[in-house]
Amino acid sequence: MKKSTKKYLINTITIVIVIALIIVLVVIRNSPDPSTTEEIARCIGEKSTLYTQLGCHACETQEKMFGENYKYLTIIDCFYERDKCEGIEATPTWKVKGKIYPGVQEIETLQELTGC
Repeated sequence: MKKSTKKYLINTITIVIVIALIIVLVVIRNSPDPSTTEEIARCIGEKSTLYTQLGCHACETQEKMFGENYKYLTIIDCFYERDKCEGIEATPTWKVKGKIYPGVQEIETLQELTGC
């Protein structure tokens, strides 16, 4: 095999490996937390309110953390329900026991805050 052909093959294989690693990392990062069960999501949903907004990328990140159990949360979309979002300066924001927690929150943190 010619030297230039070997170099081309090595470069191609390296690129394919790098792309595969990036895909794996993206899939792992965006996978819902398997510990976010329906029971936990229902409990958090009963004891808190999540304020989101249409087009909010951080809100999408929060949603992915709950996976299919996101539907059990109490959610107010500030894009459509502005009147219910007084005092909410950014989204996502959680309201638990009258206190405001802006930003994406880990499931474990929400469990601690809500007692779930």
